[in-house]
Amino acid sequence: MSENTPLPAGYSDVPAGHVATVVTCLEMHTKPQLKAVPQPAGISLVRFSGCDLQAYRQLFRKVGSDWLWFSRLLMSDEKLAEILRNDSVEIYVVRDGAEDTGMLELDFSQPHQCELSFLGLTGAATGKGLGRWVMNQAITRAWSNPINRFWVHTCSFDHPAALNFYIRSGFTPYAFQVEVKADPRLSGHLPADAAPHVPLIRD
Repeated sequence: MSENTPLPAGYSDVPAGHVATVVTCLEMHTKPQLKAVPQPAGISLVRFSGCDLQAYRQLFRKVGSDWLWFSRLLMSDEKLAEILRNDSVEIYVVRDGAEDTGMLELDFSQPHQCELSFLGLTGAATGKGLGRWVMNQAITRAWSNPINRFWVHTCSFDHPAALNFYIRSGFTPYAFQVEVKADPRLSGHLPADAAPHVPLIRD
């Protein structure tokens, strides 16, 4: 079944060794009014530069393993290097002092659009108000470019507050999708105890 083929009504079986998540697509077409949030003490947003695949994947895994982020872990070195070298992609590291505590990735590859590809914090940095400051930075940076659409998607594996956070940030839901992928914990791309809220079903 292609990704553009609608699912039939009712229940659909997921192949053994795979996981399925409901994806919510959201967008905004004008910059929202932002509530001023001071930069938290000791926090900085640093541009990820160069093409260090290991460093990028380490950050990606550190931020996303709790929520079963795996796309960039399965991606070939060649494809990931292409993204990291792309001048239309802006990647930032959220740092608390010298500690990497989050990441932000903006993709301007499509004309007049920006995709919020990734925005996440480590578990230790979550729930402290830092996410609002990072989101404000994302919105400001996105709309400082000549775009007319800023979009993102979140899924049912993400933090339970993620969807409402995006809506409160000015994004509007416009579509649902279902993503089915091989479970990265079974292939060893993520540890077996990653994302414990997603059951690990072995063959």
